[in-house]
This record gives sequence, C-alpha cells and structure tokens, in this order.
Amino acid sequence: MRSYHVKNGKGLESLVVTERDIPTPGSHEVLLRVRATSFNYRDGLIMSGAYPLPVKEPSVIPLADGTGEVVAVGSGVTRAQPGGRVVVNSLVHWIEGPFIGWEEHGTQFSGSLDGFLSEYIVVSEEVVLPIPEHLTYEEAATLPVSALTAWNALTGFRQPTEEDTVLALGSGSVSLFAIQFAKSFGARVIATTTNEDKIDRLAALGAEVIHSRTTSNWHETVRDMTNGRGAQMIIENTNPGTLEQSIHAAAISGLVSVVGWIPSSVKTMDISAFYFNMVTLRPIMTGSRNQFEEMNQFIAEHRIKPVIDRIFPFEEAKEAYDYYMNSRSFGKVVIHMD
Repeated sequence: MRSYHVKNGKGLESLVVTERDIPTPGSHEVLLRVRATSFNYRDGLIMSGAYPLPVKEPSVIPLADGTGEVVAVGSGVTRAQPGGRVVVNSLVHWIEGPFIGWEEHGTQFSGSLDGFLSEYIVVSEEVVLPIPEHLTYEEAATLPVSALTAWNALTGFRQPTEEDTVLALGSGSVSLFAIQFAKSFGARVIATTTNEDKIDRLAALGAEVIHSRTTSNWHETVRDMTNGRGAQMIIENTNPGTLEQSIHAAAISGLVSVVGWIPSSVKTMDISAFYFNMVTLRPIMTGSRNQFEEMNQFIAEHRIKPVIDRIFPFEEAKEAYDYYMNSRSFGKVVIHMD
C-alpha cells in the first residue's frame, strides 16, 4: 500500500510517498481502506513546526480526518463489520464525558499517531462510527475535526435556541459548520469575514454578514443588530487577535467558545467586558465519540451537507497541500482515493 509521510517542521518538501505492506487488524481493531481525508489548520502548523502538541518522529502520516470502507476486522470486534462505511473520530481515547487531560484524551491521528493520507489504516473499533446515509465518503471526511469542534462549541455547554443569536467569526470550516448547525437549531446567525468575495456565500448559508475589514469595530455592529443585547453564543476561531472584540460582542451571560490555536503577538486585553457581561470563556478541543454520534444523528435528521471547496486525487497530495495552505478556500479541501 502507499502512504504519505511528512516531517514535523520540515515543510512541504518533506512530504514523500512510501510503499508498505497492508497491516493486519488485531483484537478489537478494524482495517479500513481509506476512501477520503481532509485538511485542517493544524496540518499547516505541523508543516511549519508550530503545532503545540506531540508529533510522531521521525515522520508521521498526515491528516486527522478520515473515512473508509471496513475490509477486515480483528477478534472481538462488535462496532463494525466488513463492507461498512465508517468515519473515524480523531481523538482515539475520548469516548464520553469532559476532556480531562492530554494523557487521558489527547492521543490523536496525524499527531502522536499516523493519520489518513494512506491507502489503508488499522484503527481501534472504539473510534469508528457509521457515516450518515446521505453523505458521500468525501463529505463525511470533513466531519471529525471541523464539524465536531463546531458541534461541541454550540452544544457542549447548552444547545442554541430560536431565542439566541450565534456569532461565527470568519469563514473557516468550523465557522461554516457552526452556521449550518445554528440555523438548523433555529437560531439567528451573524458571521464576520474579511473577504468581500465570501459575503454572498456566507449569506447563502443563512448568515447575516459583517464585512470586518471595512467595519473595524464590528462588535458595535453586532450590538446594533441585536438591539444592544449582543450574541448569546460566539464561535471565536481567530484568537487572541479578535478575542477582546468577541467578549465585547457577547450578551450578558454569553458564551465565547475559543476553537483552535493560532500564534499571535497579542499579550494584553481589556477584561472589563468579560467581567461585567459575566461572559463564559470556553476553549474547545474537538469532541468525544458520544458527541460525534449525537452530531451525526443531527446531520442526518436535518440533511446537512458539508461545504467542500475542492477535491484532489490521492496522487496529487502535494498539490492539495499547496492549494490548502496558499488559497482562500471556502469550505474543506479533501483528498479522495479511488
């Protein structure tokens, strides 16, 4: 079988393809023929050496999102059977409950473990879930990191209601999923973007859009749009550069969910609004398998289709990396296998 490997911090030139034997599943393990995988912001951080969590040495098979067809199972497997279409949760040991620690729940594909840019992979049966029937392998491959992070941000504290306003920052994949989920819950959605060419596409998903490049104090606009109340839920994914404005945009007892980690030179901020608005600040680390199962049920019920920007074949993985890291994609960039 063929698999790609990359070295932490060594850039795109370190991405190479190798030939290996197809692995055999052991007890409670599943062998998948990988059908699709997709990119996340962390994949660029690994390329540059800026990812803050452990990365397998001397090289790792990249990409944490993965779907596949079950081709064989080991002894004792009850969660999958040959021929099944499955998607895999990126955090191997987080099954249920809160995230309690990196040692307990932090093991993840394409970091401490090999990922899905490979023709085959063996995984624990505990991480596989059936793909919603209306989704293709490529669509389902967008779910494990971006969609589950958005789901956790919106439902891990409480679920949004028709009385809520949800503010999604930017047009990254987490924000796009958050918009779709929040609209399906019946909430009002406001989105910001710095790119004028994405305004119409965000509006097509149901968001009211603020062009934040021309509206520098966009938190004031959010308050104007909500009759001074602010947004009850905010998906903050460009921290810490915009975190202060997100807090100012939040309603009394609002929730600011901080997703991802982006290096920044910002060292200080005014926390007065944080205190006086009684804002809850909640960092998000994707989600548990149980949350993934709940999300898949919701996706199936509401027939939600992920936004995909472009799909590349396996043989063009380097081109896919270059496109993902250097384009202004709208939606997920996916690699599919024949």
